[in-house]
Amino acid sequence: MTPSELNEYVKKHGAKMIDAKFVDFLGNWKHLTYPIERLNEGIEEGFGFDGSSIAGWKAINSSDMLMKPDASTAVMDPFLKTPTLSILCDVIDPITHEPYSRDPRSLAKRAQNYLKSTGIADTAYYGPEAEFFVFDAIQYSEEPNNSFFRVDSDEGGWNNRRDENGRNLGSKTATKGGYCTVGPMDQLTDLRTNMVALMQAVGIIIETHHHEVASAGQCEIDMKYDTMVKMADQVLWYKHIVKNVARAAGKTATFMPKPLYGDNGSGMHTHQSLWKSN
Repeated sequence: MTPSELNEYVKKHGAKMIDAKFVDFLGNWKHLTYPIERLNEGIEEGFGFDGSSIAGWKAINSSDMLMKPDASTAVMDPFLKTPTLSILCDVIDPITHEPYSRDPRSLAKRAQNYLKSTGIADTAYYGPEAEFFVFDAIQYSEEPNNSFFRVDSDEGGWNNRRDENGRNLGSKTATKGGYCTVGPMDQLTDLRTNMVALMQAVGIIIETHHHEVASAGQCEIDMKYDTMVKMADQVLWYKHIVKNVARAAGKTATFMPKPLYGDNGSGMHTHQSLWKSN
């Protein structure tokens, strides 16, 4: 949406705050929150932040940086209690206002422009298939004298003998036996559907969701392909929504590749295609 359309959107939804997000060097979202009255200022001039506190970015003597909101990315935040406009930002130099070279979002834009300049193609589309685990409990520690981790899932085959309030109803998933199972073995259908609903609410087109191969809580939700910057933004929304919906349900979600020994791990293989108009 344009800046003028954005102001109308803010009025329509009664937004009180702005949640401005940018991507750090490792691909994680960072955010700062501002009163909605600063929206036009942010759109025109950007919001300042300390670049030296972001790993791998700036030295303390040149720490001032700006994040410039992209009005086209604005949506109402699906999690915050106070009506809040969530908007994604590009990181720019406060003096030259040029895109910062280590900002992943700006780098993706340069990659898109470079593709066009080569004449190989006009557009590239990307369709990632992200997988993740939903666990019911986790414990971990790394101390000077010991280290351990423990994850648990109500679906896990190792819980066949667990005392569950005096009885165990079975229907646990065997190792590598989870692919596209139905209930009662798949206990996460409603949870995934809740995740999908919020992904759709922030503008992501979803094609399908299902249980993945691993025994305990492995899931997949598939997005429709899109261009590089758009899809990269969506992947970050995807992870944000998965983790927050899981937590609200009293569970925890992880995108780590191999949390279970001897069972399938999670990947994100990505379909790619190049298109040229003539």
